[in-house]
Amino acid sequence: MRPLDPRLLRQARQARVYIAAVSGLGLLTAALIIVQAQLLATGIVGTFTRGDTIRALRPVLVALAAVVAGRVVVAWVTEAASYHASAAVKAELRRRLLTRATQLGPRWLAGQHSASPAPRTAELTALATDGIEALDGYFAKYLPQLVLATVVPVAVLVRVGWADPLAGLTIAATLPLIPLFGALVGKATSAYAQQRWRALAVLSHHFLDVVSGLPTLKVFGRAKAQREVIGAVTGDYRRATMSTLRIAFLSSLVLELVATLSVAMVAVGVGLSLVFGHLDLRTGLIALILAPEAYLPLRQAAAQFHASAGGLAAADQAIAVIETAAEAGTAGAAETLTAPQIIRVEGVSVRHPGRPEPAPDQVSFIARAGEITAIAGPSGSGKSTLIDVLLGFARPSAGRVTITDRAEPGAGAHRADLTALDRDAWRALIGWVPQEPYMFPGTVASNIRLGWPDAPDDAVRAAAHAAALDEVPLDRPVTERGGGLSAGQRRRVALARALLPGRPVLLLDEPTAGLDGENEERVLGTLRAQAAAGRVVLVAAHHRAVIAAADKIVRLGSGGRAAAEPGRTGEPTREEVPA
Repeated sequence: MRPLDPRLLRQARQARVYIAAVSGLGLLTAALIIVQAQLLATGIVGTFTRGDTIRALRPVLVALAAVVAGRVVVAWVTEAASYHASAAVKAELRRRLLTRATQLGPRWLAGQHSASPAPRTAELTALATDGIEALDGYFAKYLPQLVLATVVPVAVLVRVGWADPLAGLTIAATLPLIPLFGALVGKATSAYAQQRWRALAVLSHHFLDVVSGLPTLKVFGRAKAQREVIGAVTGDYRRATMSTLRIAFLSSLVLELVATLSVAMVAVGVGLSLVFGHLDLRTGLIALILAPEAYLPLRQAAAQFHASAGGLAAADQAIAVIETAAEAGTAGAAETLTAPQIIRVEGVSVRHPGRPEPAPDQVSFIARAGEITAIAGPSGSGKSTLIDVLLGFARPSAGRVTITDRAEPGAGAHRADLTALDRDAWRALIGWVPQEPYMFPGTVASNIRLGWPDAPDDAVRAAAHAAALDEVPLDRPVTERGGGLSAGQRRRVALARALLPGRPVLLLDEPTAGLDGENEERVLGTLRAQAAAGRVVLVAAHHRAVIAAADKIVRLGSGGRAAAEPGRTGEPTREEVPA
């Protein structure tokens, strides 16, 4: 963690204007501090050396009250601007974080691109809520103090050095001790803050897993055991938090001690100069009054830095997600297609962290509108990965995918590389059913309408009927993660979602898993009808009935390579695509 992270300023544009405004307020604060010291010194000297009365000191007192009021107003404006900027920065950072997570796709969210795969859902949730919320301490408290710690000591040093060179030299020699000790303690605090954030991420993951699987745990009598595990993980998080706070409190003690000794050295020098007549009383008082003001902003900035360490650790994780490159496609790219007719997969291979061989490996085939193309093979052969490549969620390590908008090549046909297409426009053409469809709280109808919020009721009912959802009322309530629906019903809701009109490409991953024979046959009939209507239908499947219903089969071996096998029409499963 750095005192001023340029990555955070790049990702949060509002912070730049805010820092410029706070810098101006910091200059004004420094000027007011110096004027206040001079007025105090003038009043004290007038009272004790000339015996001035209240009436004689009235101009000085009025000016002093105005300066104090000015400092209060400046402090209020700085704090108000800080919290306003903090709210804007947090909103922008959350928006960028969630946008990037959406672009990275479900495979990234599931941790499948990591060397140590672990779902990122709970960690991302904690990051977007408590993590980014902790940046209030950074923007609203630390950054204003950082500006003051840059401006005020320099202004005070110049003023004191001009009045008393010895006091100025003492301040100049001792002032660097504050950031030096702050950096030494801050290094330890950074490590503890990262440890605390990791403990929170582990707690979030485990708590989400336990809550999601609570019905199963209750059935097998394992709920109490998991309660003890959650208690142990919570204890780890508590200890990490207390360690961070302990270091932060010790840093305050160290910085207070250094600042106190430094001011004492200045006071000794000023006292000796007064005794030997090298300074007049007013000048000595100005040096004594301003000396603590030189160290105070640095001490407060160091303290606020430690207080905001948790927010900075979370911001570091958020920026790492935001700066993660999307796998394929370009938002806002020039090329778009309106009616894809042919999808060519040419020698596509995808490598995975921790696996020596790619899966899939050098797969080539052509999926055409009007046909059902099935991708078959054992688990781990790359079926789902191949669908992720077509969705733009995974980038091939070799090969390419091209899309043609005409069934027959010739004049007017347009063939585009998938990576050159507008990512959002391409996905808008796809009806997708993943292995684990996600249901949102609402109703069955609202979940079907997910990709088309304004879909008319007739279209929703027709899609539900085509997906064999006749026994499920469209107004049935659905809770988080599909509560209220069986696994097969959730899959058919996802299929109905994909079958809404306007999606010429269907990418289906195990669409009949969890269905009985009757419903499976109905779904397969729907897929045949969708293919006959001119849609490109690509299905990843294990079930023999689905594979047998396909017009073309791409069978992946255990190593991810494609092997030829006749489909329902007797066609070869692997097509050689001309260069």
